Amino acid sequence: MEENNARSNFIWDAIEKDLADGRYTEIHTRFPPEPNGYMHIGHCKALIMDFLTAEKFGGKCNLRFDDTNPAKEDTEYVEAIKRDIHWLGFHWTGGEFYASDYYDKCYEIAEDWIRRGLAYVDELSKDEMREYRGTLTEPGKNSPWRDRPAEESLDLFRRMKAGEFPEGTKTLRMKIDMASPNIVMRDPAMYRILYKEHWRTGNKWCIYPMYDFSHPIGDALEGISHSMCSLEYEIHRPLYDWVVEKSAHMLPARPRQIEFSRLNMTGTVMSKRYLRQLVEGNYVAGWDDPRMPTLSAMRRRGYPAMAIRNFVSTIGMSKADSTVDYAVLEHCVRDVLGDTSLRAMAVLRPLKVVLTNWPEGETKTVTLENHPDHPELGTHEISFGRELYIEQDDFMEVPVKKYQRMFPGNEVRLKGAYIVRCDDCVKDAEGNVTEVHCTVDLDSFSGSAGADRKIKGKTLHWVSAQDCIPFEARLYEPLLNDEMPEDEEETDRKDFISRLNPDSLQVCRGYAEKIIADAETGTSFQFLRTGYFCKDPDSTADLPVYNRTVGLRDTFAKQTAAN
Repeated sequence: MEENNARSNFIWDAIEKDLADGRYTEIHTRFPPEPNGYMHIGHCKALIMDFLTAEKFGGKCNLRFDDTNPAKEDTEYVEAIKRDIHWLGFHWTGGEFYASDYYDKCYEIAEDWIRRGLAYVDELSKDEMREYRGTLTEPGKNSPWRDRPAEESLDLFRRMKAGEFPEGTKTLRMKIDMASPNIVMRDPAMYRILYKEHWRTGNKWCIYPMYDFSHPIGDALEGISHSMCSLEYEIHRPLYDWVVEKSAHMLPARPRQIEFSRLNMTGTVMSKRYLRQLVEGNYVAGWDDPRMPTLSAMRRRGYPAMAIRNFVSTIGMSKADSTVDYAVLEHCVRDVLGDTSLRAMAVLRPLKVVLTNWPEGETKTVTLENHPDHPELGTHEISFGRELYIEQDDFMEVPVKKYQRMFPGNEVRLKGAYIVRCDDCVKDAEGNVTEVHCTVDLDSFSGSAGADRKIKGKTLHWVSAQDCIPFEARLYEPLLNDEMPEDEEETDRKDFISRLNPDSLQVCRGYAEKIIADAETGTSFQFLRTGYFCKDPDSTADLPVYNRTVGLRDTFAKQTAAN
């Protein structure tokens, strides 16, 4: 699914046919998040599809919060979802709505169904209801209260609304078919008793409609033409149509439900239940911790919104369940950042280099390009002097085979500056190298006649000891040591916590060019030979903090091989 001049997909093909057949004259979609947590990357496929479809067909898209479970919902999540949608570049042109807007209408329809024999008040417990429902191979059996008179069910339902019964003692159920081969159609619940104050309606209600009942009603009331949802709701489509059909005389529209495969990704937790557990258990620093798969976390880590949109476009829309490698998303991130991020030099794990033949106190100005492919972005200047910092990994006293960076007797080029030869090193009492001594070829400055001299060593990045600033680099690895099972909901809590990677966050104190200090929060740089980094809100005037968004290559293996 690509944007604007997009290749088609089966959903858009179906919509075009609906328009051609006159089934609908205008396209109206909706995005229906539940405000019980922050949105994560798994929601993006539905979000982008809903909003982009409305844009493609010149229609409207509503934002409707599914606030039917006050036990887990909060205004914090509502505002976070709005921010994420705007960040991705979308606007709810059809309006902002809430399932709670329709509580009165849902109740009216429920009473109408009871009178017409389409619903009844049941007194089975949750466990008994599950037992009576049957299995995929065996039909269910009718509840003892299924055939109670409509007047009695109506009276009980009104008393449920009045708060006369404890939670779990009464349920309003649809009367469909307990022998249906589709287990979803075996008298599903419509209303349950729940004594929780709702963040919008307060204590007006102590009964709340179930999603399978309220959602199609909300779609129809808003004039939605196409209700798109993930593939697990395909089995619910007959129920969706049944609800709309049985209340058609009270609703203005007949929406069509279309399903597509959900977004599954390697190494990524998609269950909000587990994400909430990570936050509430202080295993991460919050919903926007850059290790989380939430959109707010990805934004903080430096993922561009366009990369998320391009990622959804790349994987496309289908009905086939599949798991996408996280590397595909990282490739889309690199693709955008590679074209938009300014270049700078930063050393994450510093090792001091002393140029023994460079005059004390003397400096030379080095001019560096801000972006190799965009000369219009200009250049910036840094100072080169006697003492520098390079990465610890760029020096080996005893080099391994094919090592082409700094070691005694070898020459390397310092980016934008000179060729230097490593002579020796200084160690501390424990034998750790603390300082490297080099000789600079004074005739090899970048751009001079001697700059073309061929050497075997690599070009290294560096910063000047007298013209750099300290900064903190936060490096991230996957939160989990291994893959989550296909059914995350079946994972034991303790087992899930045992999968957490204790090394998912590493913090380095290094040095960088001054250019990174004055950048605004959220600004991204490519730190040469290191990766893409984004300035974090934790930054202070004295210590900029940068999150590594992603490395420079598509896989760690390729990066290792290249070095």
